[in-house]
Amino acid sequence: MSVLSITFHCINSSIDEWEIYVNETLILMAENLLDVDKYILSEVHSDFIEEGKNYNLLLIFDDEEKRTDFMESELLNISERIETKFGQDVMIFNTSLNPKKKRF
Repeated sequence: MSVLSITFHCINSSIDEWEIYVNETLILMAENLLDVDKYILSEVHSDFIEEGKNYNLLLIFDDEEKRTDFMESELLNISERIETKFGQDVMIFNTSLNPKKKRF
């Protein structure tokens, strides 16, 4: 199992438009990812974020190779689409999670 966490940070002035994008586009993209076994799309609540809002897409792959392939192709496409639509109003942070121990 291999996990990728993608956090999207949206500034305050674009939150309404971003939430529409999440509901109408990002969810469909996640549903159609071929190499992703499971995913969780979340709105992130944090006491440390005062400006803007974070959303997280947690993707679970069979193995590290599928995660790497995704990062080298599909993630680039998704990032480019978001950058084209939102510019610097939405920042994307990728974190590869390598489980030491798991229980699902």
